[in-house]
This record gives sequence, structure tokens and C-alpha cells, in this order.
Amino acid sequence: METDTATQAFSALAQNARLQTVKMLVKAGPKGAAAGEIAEALGLPAPTMSFHLKELERSGLINSRKDGRRVIYAADYGGIRELIDYLLADCCGGDRRLCGPYVVIKETAA
Repeated sequence: METDTATQAFSALAQNARLQTVKMLVKAGPKGAAAGEIAEALGLPAPTMSFHLKELERSGLINSRKDGRRVIYAADYGGIRELIDYLLADCCGGDRRLCGPYVVIKETAA
């Protein structure tokens, strides 16, 4: 991931409604959620939600698909993973064994 792309994604996430939207869509899984459902859950007017959804989609963190007259949004797990990979690319001095696959689990002595 290029630095400009990462900056755009972080900029999109630096707003409360957008961060909450991404978290909601990650939790929803691949089925996603309709724009109206997201707006209702966050208590936002439809035009405001539409603006936020476009920004998140432009940043590569979510994607959309048509379902009849509704637009369904879902987390773009590839885009989110690229952002995480960008952050952890030089993790632990380059020794990825120390970082694990994003979560460091401390083993306890048995």
C-alpha cells in the first residue's frame, strides 16, 4: 500500500460516524447492511450517511452492491487488511515472528 492510500484511509477513519460504520460492517460480515439500516443505527440523516459511505468506499475500506432498489455496503476486508499490513510492515524490527498475525498472544507456562 502506498503512503498516500494509507493516509486517505486513515483520514476516512478519523471521523466518528465513519469509524463506527466500518466497525458495524466488519461485524455484519460479507452480507453487509443497507445504507438506510446503517444510517438508522447511527442516528444520521440519509444524505449525511451517503456522504460518509462514499468517503469510506473511495478510501477502499468498504464496497457496495445493488440489491434491487437498495444499496448494500460491506467491509472490504482486503482493503482493511492492506491498511493493517501497512502499519505492521516493519513490525518488531522486521521479525514477524514477534508480532504474530496481528495479535500477539502471550503463552503461559504450563
